[in-house]
This record gives sequence, C-alpha cells and structure tokens, in this order.
Amino acid sequence: PISYEKANKYFAQDPSQKWAAYVAGTILVLMKELDVRFEDSISMLVSSAVPEGKGVSSSAAVEVASMSAIAAAHGLSISPRELALLCQKVENHIVGAPCGVMDQMTSACGEANKLLAMVCQPAEIIGLVTIPSHIRFWGIDSGIRHSVGGADYGSVRIGAFMGRKIIKATASTRLSQSMSTANGASPDEVDNDGLELLEAEASLDYLCNLSPHRYEALYANLLPQSMLGEVFLEKYVDHGDTVTVIDKKRTYSVTAAAKHPVYENFRVKAFKALLTSASSNEQLTALGELLYQCHYSYSACGLGSDGTDRLVQLVQEMQHGKASRVDDGTLYGAKITGGGSGGTVCVVGRNCLRSSQHILEIQQRYKKATGYLPFIFEGSSPGVGKFGYLKIRRSIAPKS
Repeated sequence: PISYEKANKYFAQDPSQKWAAYVAGTILVLMKELDVRFEDSISMLVSSAVPEGKGVSSSAAVEVASMSAIAAAHGLSISPRELALLCQKVENHIVGAPCGVMDQMTSACGEANKLLAMVCQPAEIIGLVTIPSHIRFWGIDSGIRHSVGGADYGSVRIGAFMGRKIIKATASTRLSQSMSTANGASPDEVDNDGLELLEAEASLDYLCNLSPHRYEALYANLLPQSMLGEVFLEKYVDHGDTVTVIDKKRTYSVTAAAKHPVYENFRVKAFKALLTSASSNEQLTALGELLYQCHYSYSACGLGSDGTDRLVQLVQEMQHGKASRVDDGTLYGAKITGGGSGGTVCVVGRNCLRSSQHILEIQQRYKKATGYLPFIFEGSSPGVGKFGYLKIRRSIAPKS
C-alpha cells in the first residue's frame, strides 16, 4: 500500500474530494496496521445525519461507521477500542488533522443516555456514567464552521506540548538539585515523597496527570506566556508530538495551552463525581459552573469564537434572569465543544418542559442577533459497539 504521506497529499490536492479521506482512508489504515489484503473492489454508499463542521464529531462518525462496515463485510474482528484507535490514525495521518481519540472512542464505545468516562492515555475506558433523569443536555449550533484541522487547534496543541517539555525540563533540573542535596543529608532529612513526585514530573507523559496544586506551586510562574518556535527548538530540540510540526517563525501561546489540560482534567473528574451525587439545585449549579469554566479556559487558549461566546452569554442571561429566579431554575451552564473555534455549544439544565422552552428562546434570540437559526441537538444513541451492523442482501426476483 502507499504511504500515509502520499495518501494525505492525494486527498488534499482536490478540496472538493477531501471528504473521501475519512472513508477511503479506513481501507489504507486496515491494510497498513492490520496487514489486511482486499482481493476485490469495494463500493460504498455514505449517508450521514451528523451535520458537518458543527463540532459534533461528524468526521469520527463517518470514520467509525466506514471502518465498521468494511470490517463486517470482510469478516474482520476488531474491538470497539481498537477500531477507535485505528480511525484516529485515519484522521491524524491521512486527513492530516491532529485530533485526539475522544470523538472516535465515543462513536465506537458510547451507549445511549450515558456519558463515556475515559482516560485518553491513549484510550482507556473507566466506565459509563448514566445521566440522571432530572438532568438534560442540549447542543446549540453556532453556525460557525469548526475544523479540527485548522491552524488554531494545531497551534494550541503545539503550545501545550511545548509547555509539557518545559515542565519536564524544570522538574528534571529540580530533581538533580534535590538529589545532590540529599546525598549529603541524613536519611531523616531526605523527602522521598518529594523526590518521587519530581521523578514523575520529569517523565510526564500527559499534562492532565499533573495536579493543579503542583502546577501552581512549581511551574505556573516559570512557563512563558508565549514563545517563538525557533527559540523553543534551540533550547529544547523538539516538543515530542508526532502529529504536529513547529514553525520556527511562528509564536505560540504556551501558558494558556499548558494550563488548560491540567485544570480540565480536574474539572472533568469533579463533573463525574457531581453527576453521581444527590439531586439538588446546588448539584445543577456546580455542574453548570464547571461548564462555564471549561468554556472560558478554552477561549483563553484562543479556541473561542464570537458565535459560541454569544450562545454561552445567552445561557447565562437566561439562567440569571428574573423568570429563572422565580422558577426552580432551568439552564445552569454551557461550554464550547470539540476542537473549538466555532461549532456547537453544550448546555446543561433541568430536564423539564420549561428548560426546553428556554432553549428555543435562546435559538430565536441568536437568530435575531446574527441572522442564523441554530440547529438544536437533542437525544442520545449507541456507538457502533452496541449498535453493531446491518447486513443487507440483494434479492433476486424469480424468473417468470
């Protein structure tokens, strides 16, 4: 089979045909990664109800569905997790988008009316969290086209990897200094726990494994706000990411990009714990506050947009309006989703008719302000692991 690089160039040469990389790319990945050989030609009909460019994982849905269908048609047994990782390779290497694996894992391993709890290191499922019956989620499309392959997402990813490299180098230096001091100290004076923490941070694989208090205590003030690619490469050689390339002439935001995954991981864990706590107004308020924090952290990275910010603001106005204060409360928080820079805003609220009415009111307010009527995403469905596949056989009419 041809190389990933050649496949990427082939699909990129005609923008009107680039979408085919998400479908045909699955064939090449199966050939290269699983050594699958296809003896006959393949005809595929692609039909998707997941709208493109709205930050709701349309590319992952097409990749996972395509690879699942091809695997079923050729008798290949691929677990949902492995399927997701293979589909990520399609997007990273053939499409050329430096995405993570979250979208593919959700499309492959998700279940209806449940949230998928996972650790992307690279793709470990912790479990499924049932959405309590009194809580509901909506998606509101901003109308601003989102692309994970865009320059903004890639530059923020590079900034995050730069931050990780600087943190590792700083931890390594501190560790060496601590070891030198420890060599001349008595056993009672040596802080072994502190040394173990520095050892872990000197070999940090993922920023989200760094706790917020350690980040603030040791590294927050040492990270540069931004850094020129050339300066970084001269000092650190590389940033350790295989799917992005540093532009020597470009300046990258480092602090905001590195801080986001550290705090986002904490917010996600808190969100999961809150979902399983007792039902109360305080629970909904805390869940909403976490979404707001996620949104503004992403915006600080440069991944926001006027449209998504406007939608989040409309949710806030609805939440704190006089009508909501009189009622039990309906909407509690919102955040940008996916790779940012447009796309869809996720809203959390009370599962009641009044909440749905407020969502429709936000839809109309947004249209009045922008001229665009947002699409509202509701409901839930299973991933391919639960759904499986349908086999359609062509029936041949009997001869008369």
